[in-house]
Amino acid sequence: MTSTTTLTGALPAEYRARLTDLAREVSFEAGDRLFEEGRHADRFWIVRTGTVALDLRVPGRRAAVIESLGHGELVGCSWHFAPYAWQLGAEAVTPVRAYEFDAETVRALCAQDPVFGHAVACWVGRVVARRLHAARVRLLDLYAPYGSGTR
Repeated sequence: MTSTTTLTGALPAEYRARLTDLAREVSFEAGDRLFEEGRHADRFWIVRTGTVALDLRVPGRRAAVIESLGHGELVGCSWHFAPYAWQLGAEAVTPVRAYEFDAETVRALCAQDPVFGHAVACWVGRVVARRLHAARVRLLDLYAPYGSGTR
């Protein structure tokens, strides 16, 4: 991911500190599911170590891996937008250590401080835009007659 979508590149140090003050450290083993498409999005993560794969259910086929995420990257965007339902699934590819955030707490902080909230919204929006593009390219690679044409 580009530096403007990782936590370090996306938010000024003051805002990163405010956000990380709310975090709790968690770990996942390889193969653990962080969340499933369609379920309630009540938290999100920032990867510290390891790799998480974002996937999309495809009827009649295995889930398509859309993107792999690593250090400093946001896992989960759906927590920020009503109706707070996961649009993708996520699985730990390797052992993962991450910071976990309660979505309701972060949304409340964003509402209390509109400047902070704007910064977080812009960060999440950039991530969503990048993920949408990645999903489009990946699905074209998998299912279009001539792929995405980006290779």
